[in-house]
Amino acid sequence: MQVYFSCSITGGRAEQCIYKQIVDHLQKQGWVVPTAHLAETGVLDEEGVIDPRVVYQRDERWVLESDILIAEVSTPSHGVGYEIALAENHKKKIFCCYQQSKKVSKMILGNENPNIQIYAYEEIEDLLPVMDEFLNRNYKRKKIIERR
Repeated sequence: MQVYFSCSITGGRAEQCIYKQIVDHLQKQGWVVPTAHLAETGVLDEEGVIDPRVVYQRDERWVLESDILIAEVSTPSHGVGYEIALAENHKKKIFCCYQQSKKVSKMILGNENPNIQIYAYEEIEDLLPVMDEFLNRNYKRKKIIERR
């Protein structure tokens, strides 16, 4: 049960507090989020010292290993767009969300792939139930049967 969370790093961190709330919510729901560190405040310093090839290889592996990709796309980012395309090419389920007041790329908004859901939200409280419904619909969690 792994979710790749994609968000802007070098493109801007205006939504960092939203990223943190999304990641915290996913983890509380039992999802493994290999990119959880991207929602933290010090990520620019942390990621800034890693060789770009290492980041590419790591992130590509995480996208491919993940069951679902969730992308917060309020802030434009080349990396987020690349990760969405990578996930799409590997037939992953993708949930893109953005603040309703923000302008989002038409490449995202115009994508009619049935594996992608796009949601504009006003507040985090609006977003989380819709995201949960997407996750529940697209990932059937295995039920553990207890034997007594």
